Amino acid sequence: MKKIFLSAAIVLGSLTSFASTTPTSNTIEKIISVGDEYTEIKLEEVPAPITEALKKAYPDAVLTKAYKNEKSEYKLDVTVGEKVGSLFANADGTWIKK
Repeated sequence: MKKIFLSAAIVLGSLTSFASTTPTSNTIEKIISVGDEYTEIKLEEVPAPITEALKKAYPDAVLTKAYKNEKSEYKLDVTVGEKVGSLFANADGTWIKK
């Protein structure tokens, strides 16, 4: 009798462990990509108005890389001292805020 009661308790106990559910979490990631895709260009290909505007606005800046998109907007990677950053400009040297 003890064996039957013990067996029934073990069977019922094992069934409840399968019936328990683990909490699930839904994670939503939102990726926003800017449609302006820039392609790298040579530093010599940067228009003169942009290099002049860069020298005027940031005299100590060193242009390290340049990129151009389909709209003829330029992305300039510059270094000033130990700081590194990116600037955006039109072909005529006008700065763009992004």
